[in-house]
Amino acid sequence: MYNLALSVTACLRAGTRVDVAWPVSSDGLTFDPGVDAVALTPGGGRVGGLLGGALDAQLSEVAQGRPSAGRIIDLTVNDVDATVAGLPQGGHVACALVPASDLPDRLWPLLLAREPVCLVSTLAGSDITATTLHDTADLDEASAEIAATFRAGTSVVTSVGDDLVTVLWPVPRLVVSSGGPIAEALAAAAPVLGWQVIVAPQLQDAIGLMAGLSSIDSAVIIGHDVEASSRVLAAALDSPVGYIGALGSLRMQQQREGWLAYRGITDLSRVNGPAGVDIGAETPGEIAISILAEAIAARRGRQ
Repeated sequence: MYNLALSVTACLRAGTRVDVAWPVSSDGLTFDPGVDAVALTPGGGRVGGLLGGALDAQLSEVAQGRPSAGRIIDLTVNDVDATVAGLPQGGHVACALVPASDLPDRLWPLLLAREPVCLVSTLAGSDITATTLHDTADLDEASAEIAATFRAGTSVVTSVGDDLVTVLWPVPRLVVSSGGPIAEALAAAAPVLGWQVIVAPQLQDAIGLMAGLSSIDSAVIIGHDVEASSRVLAAALDSPVGYIGALGSLRMQQQREGWLAYRGITDLSRVNGPAGVDIGAETPGEIAISILAEAIAARRGRQ
């Protein structure tokens, strides 16, 4: 649900109706509670997705019926849709579908800040009559069972009595601007750390992704075009991202510095360039490992 926060916040500020859906149980299919979620607008707009998009069309059709309150809906993924979505088989999925305006107001700022949250939805049959929110600051107000579920530190959807409990813990992201062998090596190595990797070869995609990063995330800027890579670097500096690594020769680093300085950006103390711990790395794989080591050190407050 974290990747929906920016779009949902914009819709709510504009007074646009937006519904949020996330899976709560399944038969024959697996889902990631921390990733699988979709925001739907009455005009058919969608942000995010469930199970590789296998449920998006069905959810959009239900949402356009303008349900007045939250509810649990049962959906079926047939084998054809499963194959198209890259799933091993079809199955049944129960999803919560709730107007975003019915969810606690402080949920979205917490998600934007990539903070862990716990949503407790009260059920009356298939209807969701109310949803309360707990974070790390007010967890003592929750029941012992809900607090224990939250403190486990993993994203999960479960039932506690008559309540549906959705616990969301953020997964660190690594956004890599541009493609190439080093980007591929980073995309292969970072999941070992439990990180989500997004490789963004397109300039506007990379700039947009930087806006959604938080202090637990990392950004690596790659590219031989001074203006393009400098624009992505500027976007990273404008975000609270915890680690910024910039690849390129000394000349490239100096050219980026000049491009940024001309536009009033002179504090580059957060930029690690050239990126990576000095281990004599030469191959793309070695360079990727050196960058990840430096990013880990930054997250742990080590020099």
